[in-house]
Amino acid sequence: MAQRTIGVIMNGVTGRMGTNQHLIRSILAIRKQGGVALSNGDMLIPEPLLVGRNARKLEALATAHGLTQWSTDLDQCLADPQYPIYFDAQTTSQRVIGVKAAIAAGKHIYCEKPIAESVDEALELARLARAAGIKNGVVQDKLFLPGLLKLKRLIDGGFFGRILSVRGEFGYWVFEGDLQPGQRPSWNYRKEEGGGIIVDMLCHWRYVLDNLFGEVRSVSCRGATHIPERYDESGRRYDATADDAAYATFELDGDIIAQINSSWAVRVYRDELFVLQVDGTHGSAVAGLRECRAQHRANTPRPIWNPDIPNPIVFRDGWQEVPDNATFENAFKIQWEMFLRHIAGEAPFRWDFLEAAKGVQLAELGLRSWSERRWIDIPTLEI
Repeated sequence: MAQRTIGVIMNGVTGRMGTNQHLIRSILAIRKQGGVALSNGDMLIPEPLLVGRNARKLEALATAHGLTQWSTDLDQCLADPQYPIYFDAQTTSQRVIGVKAAIAAGKHIYCEKPIAESVDEALELARLARAAGIKNGVVQDKLFLPGLLKLKRLIDGGFFGRILSVRGEFGYWVFEGDLQPGQRPSWNYRKEEGGGIIVDMLCHWRYVLDNLFGEVRSVSCRGATHIPERYDESGRRYDATADDAAYATFELDGDIIAQINSSWAVRVYRDELFVLQVDGTHGSAVAGLRECRAQHRANTPRPIWNPDIPNPIVFRDGWQEVPDNATFENAFKIQWEMFLRHIAGEAPFRWDFLEAAKGVQLAELGLRSWSERRWIDIPTLEI
């Protein structure tokens, strides 16, 4: 067994998501375990190079985790042959610039979603990457959450029979910033800076629906800016110009109807921050981030509508927990390991820039549906 290192330029990881999920819980966790195991027994160890615009934040982050390589000069980093992989977790408005530069430098690229602010830009990146012959991928972390992996197990086992519908609730209350600090960055609520929950979350819902249930064929979406003013990280009031809630319905292959509400202006009365209910002819299931509970048709109670008496059925008691039956690792780490194996020539990686463009497409058509107040069919994307 031999150890091999591979350099990874990590751009934009001083933010919350980049630091916690990609640096600490993925790259550093992979290093701590000794690398990614390859089929020949070798261990592939990622060597991170942190890059960004704020030298103070970069130095502090690197020092906190025992790293020595950081820089504010992206061009210089991209010119270094010791770092063949470029990762981008910048704000959406900055991503296209960074990814184009990495393609021009011949780097393999892995990045956060959304890959771009428009489907035209996303397709351009996919075409450029294909022409350059580089390997590319995009984060699809929800597919690797324990709750959705258990749900996928039920689907693959035929538990549902014919799937009829999917209903999802996502979100929580993001504080306005006056009485309590907001727990999301202020740019999320500025449309001019790439913010908005439709752009953010419909990219997720596209790959979740496509990969678990069937291709999304049409969308009807209504957005809203429920909280019109917020306070930024410095306590300054600002106008919220981006949508903070989205109420979307999707038609999928197989005549499946999906409805997903997404909101940063809702208080949680459910088991987890994201809950997805699937109903089929033979059974139903409710999956969250980590848990999944199911009810087969043989165990389904027989409710009768009668509001004049107390409800005699404790409905939650009739659902069974789907067991773990496996050890579930961090969803971001799982996909990082898959991408690193892909770079090493071990296996294909399904979630490339074209898949990323599909997410951007759905968000773009969701915004258009809201603007035009109508259903919109989703054309097939090609590069």
